[in-house]
Amino acid sequence: MTSRQLTVYAVLAIALAFVLANTLFVVDQRQQAIVVRLGEPVRVIHAPGQEGAGLNFKTPFLEDVIKFDRRNLALEADQEEVIAADQQRLVVDAFLRYRISDPLQYYRTLRDERTAQDRLERLVNSSLRQVLGSATQSDIISGRRAQLMQLSRLDVERRAKASRLGIQVIDLRIKRADLPDTIRASVYRRMQTQRQQIAAQTRAEGEQRKREIIAGADKEVAITLATAQQTGETTRGEGDALRTRIFAQAFGKDPAFAAFYRSMQAYEQGIGQGDATLVLSPDSAFFKYFEHGPSGSGGARR
Repeated sequence: MTSRQLTVYAVLAIALAFVLANTLFVVDQRQQAIVVRLGEPVRVIHAPGQEGAGLNFKTPFLEDVIKFDRRNLALEADQEEVIAADQQRLVVDAFLRYRISDPLQYYRTLRDERTAQDRLERLVNSSLRQVLGSATQSDIISGRRAQLMQLSRLDVERRAKASRLGIQVIDLRIKRADLPDTIRASVYRRMQTQRQQIAAQTRAEGEQRKREIIAGADKEVAITLATAQQTGETTRGEGDALRTRIFAQAFGKDPAFAAFYRSMQAYEQGIGQGDATLVLSPDSAFFKYFEHGPSGSGGARR
């Protein structure tokens, strides 16, 4: 085989490979495709509910293949400011999940995914403004949130069907519904002021309760001390009375001893400390027991 023949075979092989490359194409299980001839779609491959994944053929050089995702798609809508029915402003973040249910209609209306994203985002924001604008702030945040999302999803689905977008809306949810930054700062300040007022009131009530407890305790202490003092005085009086009675009985049995005992008590109180000075007459009866002892009463009279 000459070199010229090899060259011809090589050129034919390259041409055949080029033709096959423009004839054969693969559609993945996760994809669906539209075959377009001179800009016009002619058939759909592996659409929902249809077979066709794997190796497929098209007319080379005349037909092109446009592939779309067959799985569920997600759209993260931009933040949208919504005015609720009670005139409260809210910033809403929403996301949409959908799938391309009719790729031919999807291609004819939207052409590509980028255009579809822009169109769906405007549709979602418009629906949210309409549905959420009829509800109050508390309903949007917690009260009727699930119900409102269901209404908005049905509204988006209805609009998408009326616009012949070729999609199926699976879910529409709000990720976050919050106040705008300018309003949120003032709300936080108001909440902080309210909490400070509650804290001050709680501290005042605690201080008042503390004073009441202290006053009650002081009252109990005063009553206890007064009762104890009264009981002590009563007991002491009863003891003094008993002592006096015992002394009177003892002194009545021996008057001389009684006189001697009283003199000893007088000595103890008058000069027992050693620092007392007494100026008395030498023959004073106060010192009679120093001269005559316990029997000195008679001697003093002599």
